[in-house]
Amino acid sequence: MRTEPKTGIMPSMLIKALNYLTITLVLAGALVAAPKKVVHPKEFPKGRPFSPGIMVGDTLYIAGQTGQDLKTGAYPDDFEAEVKQTLENIQLVLKEAGMTFDNSVAVVVHLTDMELFQRMNAVYVTYMKEPRPVRTTVGVTKLAGKARVEITVTAAK
Repeated sequence: MRTEPKTGIMPSMLIKALNYLTITLVLAGALVAAPKKVVHPKEFPKGRPFSPGIMVGDTLYIAGQTGQDLKTGAYPDDFEAEVKQTLENIQLVLKEAGMTFDNSVAVVVHLTDMELFQRMNAVYVTYMKEPRPVRTTVGVTKLAGKARVEITVTAAK
């Protein structure tokens, strides 16, 4: 086994390390170089301080959505209807990006009352089919407006 005299490193190990480093730098450069594209369905209000979605490469990042009606600004009184409207709002962003819920890979759900978890889940599973994305559900004190649920989705082509 031949080693470099000063370092004690075998040339084959050095070549492998340099190959891994090169691959890592190329992949990192591709991620940095990927342009961001705003995904803004026509149904969504303009002038908000955030984008409904951002596409980077083949990955779509959807801003947290609530059950607020996009035309009237009202929230449904019925919790299940609020969850349904939240998911319908998300579906508009997915569709604008040429995706469906099947493209979802990660979901974060915020609930103002964890007692609502099972009711949220009953609606959620009608939209998210197997294999379902990874999910985190968090109880929070308050959300924007009268929202009781907010859902964020990451999807990939």
